[in-house]
Amino acid sequence: MTDFVIAPPAGTALPVAGGAARFPVRRVYCIGRNYAAHAVEMGHDPNREPPFFFQKNPDNLDPSGEFPYPGQSADVHHEVELAVALGRGGSDIPLAEAMDHVWGYAVALDMTRRDVQDEAKRLKRPWDTSKAFERSAPIGPLVPKAAFGDPSKGAISLAVNGEIRQSGDLDQMIWKVPEMISYLSGLFELKAGDLIYSGTPAGVGPVQRGDEMLGTIEGIGDIKIKVG
Repeated sequence: MTDFVIAPPAGTALPVAGGAARFPVRRVYCIGRNYAAHAVEMGHDPNREPPFFFQKNPDNLDPSGEFPYPGQSADVHHEVELAVALGRGGSDIPLAEAMDHVWGYAVALDMTRRDVQDEAKRLKRPWDTSKAFERSAPIGPLVPKAAFGDPSKGAISLAVNGEIRQSGDLDQMIWKVPEMISYLSGLFELKAGDLIYSGTPAGVGPVQRGDEMLGTIEGIGDIKIKVG
């Protein structure tokens, strides 16, 4: 006997570094233009403005190490990011308490159909089709908060076929991790299992089939992705 009229979809869970346990994912929030140099390269003012967010779907997350080049696009860009995993939730979380809600971190990529996004911007339409497509969120194993330490600093980079494309530091984020959590909790009720992609440094650019990407964050490790 079952209470469902169809088989319920499987939930999304991510590997945790150094063990067999997995982290269940509820939602995936992403902050836009959170590094000043990246805001400039995308044609926007780098000054500190209120943050804005969009979402990817939990089943867009992909720890497999492979990224299949999507259809309906001829210009797909890499964006390396720090992913923040929440172990506790809440609404209107005070800034001073925000870090108490963090469970851990991972190296992640926000793959973007840039041509699709540019057309959406031109028509003043949502970005969903450019951001939340299949397997658009490659991600590495989660590292517990205690094993990483301070997310306010640390080198972050991405290389394509051995050539550094993106290079920056977490201290260049306009909105820091506790600020993102506190602000976002005023817009949504956050819960355990939520992820926050924290923005990308300058140097985003296209990938082609056959490329190999290497994303690195100091203190967390690497994520290696093959473009299929």
